[in-house]
Amino acid sequence: MNAALVVAGILVLLLLRVPIAFAILGPCLAYMALTGQSTGLSLRTAAEEINSFPLLAVPLFVLVGVTANHTGIADRIFAFAQVLFGRVRAGLGYVNIGVSVGFSWMSGSALADVAGVGKMTVPAMTSRGYSRRFSIGLSAASSLIGPVMPPSIPAIVYASVAAVSTAALFAAAVVPALLIAGGLALAVFIWGRRQHHLAGRRPEPGEVRGAVLRVLGPLGAPVLLLGGILSGLFTPTEAAAVGAAYVFVLGFCYRSLNPRTLGRIAVETATTAASIAVILAASGLLGWILAREQVPQDLASFLLGFTDSPLVFLLLVNVALIFIGTVLEPVAALVITVPVLLPVAMQFGVDPVHFGVITIVNLMIGLLTPPIGGVLFVLGSATRTPMQEVFRGTAPFLLPLIAVLVLLTVAPDVVLFLPALLDL
Repeated sequence: MNAALVVAGILVLLLLRVPIAFAILGPCLAYMALTGQSTGLSLRTAAEEINSFPLLAVPLFVLVGVTANHTGIADRIFAFAQVLFGRVRAGLGYVNIGVSVGFSWMSGSALADVAGVGKMTVPAMTSRGYSRRFSIGLSAASSLIGPVMPPSIPAIVYASVAAVSTAALFAAAVVPALLIAGGLALAVFIWGRRQHHLAGRRPEPGEVRGAVLRVLGPLGAPVLLLGGILSGLFTPTEAAAVGAAYVFVLGFCYRSLNPRTLGRIAVETATTAASIAVILAASGLLGWILAREQVPQDLASFLLGFTDSPLVFLLLVNVALIFIGTVLEPVAALVITVPVLLPVAMQFGVDPVHFGVITIVNLMIGLLTPPIGGVLFVLGSATRTPMQEVFRGTAPFLLPLIAVLVLLTVAPDVVLFLPALLDL
């Protein structure tokens, strides 16, 4: 009952549009006071949640993504993708997906991707005759590749909360991210078959050479980051520091960094990282309360009495997490739900790495689901598009995303074979 009141209080505050961290923190502090717990215990519990070496990677990867946004790296990837796919019908649709795949190696956030890349791809597509609705929907859907493909901020948070290997989770997420890209590419192909006016053009030889040379630097990022992590050369936290240094070197080489730009990068990185840290701290206190009230044990008893099938359990979790993802920011949703759901999943025999990938994909789809999906509002604001138009454009692309989610749910080997191959 106490836990239910805390959760109800959080929901009421969220509906009143109180910032997520304070919406969580207020009812939790009230619970601690009413149950006779000390203020010192509350502060210590919250602080311990973010006192973690793996979580140091979060602000560093935020820095990588923000710096990449401000140094024109996305523009270089866009030009290269145009050379690769611009000659086919509806080629800018594939370019849109390709830019998101390329930029995902440096940005672990869907919101950063859609704010930076979406602001560039949507005008480029509409100016070439693509409908605004299609351009908006595809840009929103392809932005979800970023937080699934490593380096992924949600993956780092999940690994910290669930006490699993970050490297293993990164490896497990590569194939799902590529499947999402493939599913969206199939949707573009089906749509493009009737768009005869969107014929492609062959690039000029000099254009090909210039685009390839300009993208060599950004293409080094995935080799350095993911290659270093999966080979064991350095930890994800060390990889984040190396990646930040690498992107800064690229920025100075491209002469796109100056004191004013550096100031904007510092402010944006600090703001984003601080908001994540406060959410993590508040959610850590909530996790302690839920554990004290034995919510995971009660939920496990209920679900084990309801079904003994791991697949049925995972399908129920999918529905719940997509709904949660429409309401909560992914980091907060992870820290709140994982301590409750993961012990139950393990009782059903679900691998924690497999469960982590499914959880992240679910929450990302939630970001794309009306009426509250965060990606939709960021993209609508960045492109000055009415939200009704954003909702309509995005809806068709939920089908390939859900199809990929179902495949990952029923076929765990799709997720787990790469970590097993790399012995992670």
